[in-house]
Amino acid sequence: MSTLTLAFGLMAGAGTAAAQALPVSIEASGNVAHARIGLGSTSLADVTLSFQDASNLNAASVGISAEQLNLADPTLLARLPAGSLTQIASGLPVMITVEPPASGGLSFRNTGRMEIHTHALPYTVGSSLRVFKAPLGGSFRDVTDEIAQGSVRARSTYGGFSQFLIVSDLRPTADVVAEKVARLRTNVDALPAAEQAGFDTLIDNAESAVARADYADAIANVDALKARALERGGSALANEWRASRDVTNHAGEIAANAATLRFSVAYLRDFGQ
Repeated sequence: MSTLTLAFGLMAGAGTAAAQALPVSIEASGNVAHARIGLGSTSLADVTLSFQDASNLNAASVGISAEQLNLADPTLLARLPAGSLTQIASGLPVMITVEPPASGGLSFRNTGRMEIHTHALPYTVGSSLRVFKAPLGGSFRDVTDEIAQGSVRARSTYGGFSQFLIVSDLRPTADVVAEKVARLRTNVDALPAAEQAGFDTLIDNAESAVARADYADAIANVDALKARALERGGSALANEWRASRDVTNHAGEIAANAATLRFSVAYLRDFGQ
């Protein structure tokens, strides 16, 4: 196991002048990295990254940092969708960046799982809390695949990294579903032409099922979409993420975006708009 304690802010991205760097203690072993944000009794959150088939995973290669945010920073707020309907959780005004350095040589196949565990936020059934993700300095989007108790355990599947927030999202769930469907279509458009039709059919089926409120059928098609991506990965589709950023993890990105679409379809089923 390797351990590293860091206390630095982001060197890129919006809002850094208004943000305050937070100490981060990192441990890594095997296919799991764990980061504690804050020290001792002042710890704000614990972040766990679970990888599939990771190589060169250690405390330095994973590249985790964190900063406390100024919630009034207009540059930061402009990165969120839908204006006042999405707000950074005031109990945890923290941005987590996972940006592995190229020199560390980290790689993994297919997908990984991220959990942000915090006692700073209360859990409620049907919570509006979500995990949002953005490229450095870019626009944030919902990547949640589970919100669980304890006090809050916010989880996401990833095929790659960058910046993460916990956000209260009050947008209509149907709009979020449509946004996630559109993103999956963009993922599929980037695949080899021979691979696109099979994925497009499953997306069409899922979208049609949501429109007629047949959520069981929608989820079945989303699950089949994720399974197809992982099955085709490594043969027909690239399925590796590398810190050198010289390949696109097509299988992992489709699987991750399918996982968050499944969450939103299930939320629509259980809680409506």
